[in-house]
Amino acid sequence: MENSKKAFRNPIRAAIATLLIGMVMRILHYPFSEGIIFVSFAAILILYIVRFAKKEEKKSVDLIKMALVLFWTSNGILTILDFTHTLFFQIGTAFTFIAWFAMEGTSYFISKDGNVNNSITEIIWNFVMVIGVITLICGGIMHLLTWDYSIPVLTLGLTIVTSYILKDIFTAPKNNEDDINNEELYS
Repeated sequence: MENSKKAFRNPIRAAIATLLIGMVMRILHYPFSEGIIFVSFAAILILYIVRFAKKEEKKSVDLIKMALVLFWTSNGILTILDFTHTLFFQIGTAFTFIAWFAMEGTSYFISKDGNVNNSITEIIWNFVMVIGVITLICGGIMHLLTWDYSIPVLTLGLTIVTSYILKDIFTAPKNNEDDINNEELYS
């Protein structure tokens, strides 16, 4: 299974990018933002369930990732629908994220040999992603505190993260090697 790719990788990334765009639209009070967010969460959930079902060998980390996606998307969908009791889903998301991060979180940046497997360009893009996430967090905190310029900072962070995701969708990979999970591409 050396030459394989993850199933539904690009459609899931496109749904995540659409979700982020919908969140920017909601912050800016644009129409149809809630519909875009709802459809994005539903698409992520459906695509990941199909991806999980097609996977032949399911390890414990795969079950944790499926639970993480289930809790996260369910929380997002129920929040959009103004369901008031989403605390269970938020706690489930937090615990499954911590479990996933403890089991596999940092291994995406390290090859199977234990060497760092990134080129200079990938390192720069990963740095840009970190800056985008930090900007996103700062913008969110500024917005909660009703500080000036919170919306531009939040929008900048979401734009950076969305562009990072879109870059991964539209650029061709250098090799066809799969990462740690050896998930296959299903047509």
